[in-house]
Amino acid sequence: MKKILSILLTAVLIGGTILCFTGCGSTEAGKNGEVNVYNWGEYMSLGEDDLKNVIEEFEDETGIKVNYTTYDTNEELYSKLTQSNDSYDVVIPSEYMISKLIKENLLKEIDFDNVPNYKYIDDRFKKLPCDPEGKYTVCYSWGVTAMVYNKTMVKDTPEDWDALWNSDLKGNILMFNNSRDAMAIAMQMCGIDPSNCTKADVDKAVEKLKEQKPLLKKYVMDQVFNEMEGNQAAIAPYYAGDIATMIDENEDLEYCLPKSGSNLFYDAMCIPTCSKNTKNAEKFINFMQKPEIAAENCKYLRYGTPNTEASDYLDDDIKESELTFPPEDYLDKCYIFQDVDEEVYAYMQEQFLKVQAK
Repeated sequence: MKKILSILLTAVLIGGTILCFTGCGSTEAGKNGEVNVYNWGEYMSLGEDDLKNVIEEFEDETGIKVNYTTYDTNEELYSKLTQSNDSYDVVIPSEYMISKLIKENLLKEIDFDNVPNYKYIDDRFKKLPCDPEGKYTVCYSWGVTAMVYNKTMVKDTPEDWDALWNSDLKGNILMFNNSRDAMAIAMQMCGIDPSNCTKADVDKAVEKLKEQKPLLKKYVMDQVFNEMEGNQAAIAPYYAGDIATMIDENEDLEYCLPKSGSNLFYDAMCIPTCSKNTKNAEKFINFMQKPEIAAENCKYLRYGTPNTEASDYLDDDIKESELTFPPEDYLDKCYIFQDVDEEVYAYMQEQFLKVQAK
C-alpha cells in the first residue's frame, strides 16, 4: 500500500516481453497459457537499476504469458473488481482492502499445495489479521511509517511524532496528504489506537491536526521526494522503504523510527474470484516467493520481504537497514490498519478535507 505512487496510471512495456492490457487478457497466450496480474505502479522489479526483470524470469521458466497492468490506489483496484468486466488472476492489495475483499467474497481461497514456497514466509506474516485463517493471502511486501529529516535544518534529533508539531520548524514541516496516515499519527499523539477507529477518535485527531496546520509547509505524497531530496523542507513522515531511497540521494537526510511505534503495513498476493487462470495464478505467486526473486523485489522496493531465505541474496546494507527491516521489538509496538466501517472512513476523509481547507 505504501509505494512510490505513480501520478498517472501507467502501462509499462518492458523489453517487449510484458504486454499491459486494460482488459482481461491478451490475444496471444504463452505455450502454457497466461496470467493477468494487477499490481501497484512501480512495485515489482522489472529490470531497472541492474536488477532482474522478474516477469521475464517467470515467463522464461514457466512458458506462461504475463499480462501486467497497474493501479494507483486500493480503491481503484476495488472499483475494477466490482464495477468492470475485466478479469484478473493475481492482485496485491493492502491489509485493510484485503479485509474488505474477503468480507465481500471477492477473493478465492489459495490451494497452498500449489504454493510450496509459502514455507519461506516468516510466521509474523502468515495468518495476517486481515486473513486470520490464512486462506486467501501470501504476503508480498511490508514496512512501517517513519520520519525523514534534514540534519542541517533540524537542531534536535527527533524521537517521536511530536517533532511534526515543532514550532521551531514552522513552514518547513510536511504532512501526509491522505486521511488514514495523517489521522493515525494524530491519533497516536492523542493516545488513541489508530488500527480501528471511531468517529469520536476522528474528532480528537482533527483537533490535533488543526494545531499542526499553521506549522506546515504543505501536505504531500509523491512530492515528498523532491522536497526532502532537494533540501526544501526539514522533516516529513513517510514510508520507511521510500525514506531509504531519499537518504541514498541526499547525505544530509536521516531517519527516525518514532519511539511510540507506527503503522506496520503489508500488501499480499491474492486471487480474485473473477480469475480465469487460477492454477497459473498460484504458479505466479509461488514464483514470487522463490528466495532469489523475493530478494530482487526487496532490492528494488527497499520494503521488507517476508521471505526468510531472501536474506541470502541481499547485501548487508539492506539486511542491516532498520528502514527495510526494523527490529522485532519495534514491530511489536506497531499497529495494523483494519477495514474501518465505511461510514467512519467517509467521515475521516470529509473531516481531513476540512482541516486542509482552513
